[in-house]
Amino acid sequence: MYTPANKELWRGRVDSDQELSGFRFHQVVKMQDISEVHRNDGVFNLIGFASDEGVRRNKGRQGASEAPDAVRRELAKLPYHLEGELVDAGNVICEGSDLEKAQEELGGQVERILNLSATPIIIGGGHETVYGHYLGVRKFLGKDPKLGIINIDAHFDLRDDALPSSGTMFRQIMEQDKNAGYLCLGVQKFGNTKILFDIADEFGCKYMLQHEVESGNFQDTVRKIDDFSNDYDYIMLTLCTDSIMASAAPGVSAPTPLGLDPKTVKQIMAYAAAKEKTLSFDISEVNPRVDENGKTVKLAAYLAAETMNSFN
Repeated sequence: MYTPANKELWRGRVDSDQELSGFRFHQVVKMQDISEVHRNDGVFNLIGFASDEGVRRNKGRQGASEAPDAVRRELAKLPYHLEGELVDAGNVICEGSDLEKAQEELGGQVERILNLSATPIIIGGGHETVYGHYLGVRKFLGKDPKLGIINIDAHFDLRDDALPSSGTMFRQIMEQDKNAGYLCLGVQKFGNTKILFDIADEFGCKYMLQHEVESGNFQDTVRKIDDFSNDYDYIMLTLCTDSIMASAAPGVSAPTPLGLDPKTVKQIMAYAAAKEKTLSFDISEVNPRVDENGKTVKLAAYLAAETMNSFN
C-alpha cells in the first residue's frame, strides 16, 4: 500500500526564513505524491518502505517498519547542505504478511523515480527493502546492463530459505540475474556460518571482513570498491545498520558488538555515492522500537544526509 508524504513529520528549529544558506531540511523538503513528481535532474526523492515482515520471517527483532517516519523526523532538524532539491514521495507499506507484493510496489516506485532522472533515497524497513530497491533499478535499466550492488553489512544475506526474508535477498538476486554482482563490506566471521562463505564464493561475490575494512588503511577499501565498480555499468548502494558497532547503533534487528565504526561507514557511503555510476541507495534495519534515546535513528539521518551530499 502506498501512502503520500506527511508534512507533520518535517518540523524543526528555524534559524532563518530568508536565506537558503540558513535553512534546515524541514524548510526545504517538498511534499509530493509520487504520481505528481515531475522530471528534474538533481532531485532526491525520499521514499520509505515500512516493513517488518522480512525480519519477522528471519526471526529478528521487529520494529523497523517505524523507521521511515522516525528518520524523517531527525533528518528534518539537520542543516541543509545539498545542491539538489529534496522531495518526500511518501511510504510503501507492507500490509500483513504480503512482503512480495510490497517489494513489487516499492520496485515500481523506484523505477518511476529513476525514470524522472531523480535519485531514489529509500528508508527501510528491514533489509528485505533491498530486494524491492533492486527490482526497481533492474526494471529501469532493463535486463542487459551489468548492475553492481554494494552492501555494507555484517551478514551476507545469502541464505536459502523456503520463504524469502531479510536474510535471503542477495541469493534471490544472484540466482535470477546473471548480470548482477555483489560486494559486501564489513562482513563478520561470527555473523555468518562457514557454508555462507562457501555460497558467497560459489556466486562469485566479493567481500571484505570487518577487520579488513578497518585495518587503518582506507585505501584498501577504496581499491576494492573501484575494482568492483569497474566491472559494472551501474551501481546501487545499500546499508544494513547492523553492520555498525552496537554501541553506536543499538536500535537494529541484530546488534553487532564488534561492528564498523560509524565514521568508517560514512566514508564508504560517501565514496560509493560519489561515483557517477551510482544510481540510488537505501538504509535499512533501523529499529526505533528498541533504540536507545534515538541514537540509531539520529545516526541514520546523519548518514542519509552525508550520502546525499556526496552524490554527483
